[in-house]
Parts: sequence; structure tokens; C-alpha cells
Amino acid sequence: MSTADTRLERRFDPAEVRELKATASSDLTVGGANLAAQALAAGLVDECQLFVWPVVVGGGKPGLPTGMRVDLELLDERRCRNGVVHLRYRPLGQ
Repeated sequence: MSTADTRLERRFDPAEVRELKATASSDLTVGGANLAAQALAAGLVDECQLFVWPVVVGGGKPGLPTGMRVDLELLDERRCRNGVVHLRYRPLGQ
């Protein structure tokens, strides 16, 4: 299902995403750890936003890709009253 603001694809195609980025009139958002890891590996991520909750759950899917290194530059941080921290990073070396 697609809408005016959302497009679903069955597979990740870096060339298609590059074309979409080049023609987009607004920011694009990638959701999900697996898709984000593929976009990072392809050099398609301009900014990474993380929300850190003050809770340890002890398992689950990693929020960041494993098996690769991406150096990040901190752009901004915001602390919320409930303890959540919003971090904005820019990948370096792309």
C-alpha cells in the first residue's frame, strides 16, 4: 500500500533510492533497523536520529547495524524530562 507520502518496496535498491533522493522535494525517512543498515552501507544516509530510553530490556533486534563501522558526528542532542535523549548524527566519510 502506498500513499502520497509513503511508498513501500519489496526489496532495497540503492540506485532507486539515490534517484528518489535526487528528485525529492522534502526529506526522506528510513524506518527499521534492517533497512537502515542497508541504507548506511550504501552511503545513502545523510543524518541518523536516535531516541534513547532509560530502560534496559536485555535482548531483541539491535537498533544499529552490526558487522560494519560508521563514524558519526554529533549534530544535536535534546534531553526530555522523562529521561529520553534525542541524538542527531551525520555519518562521516561519505
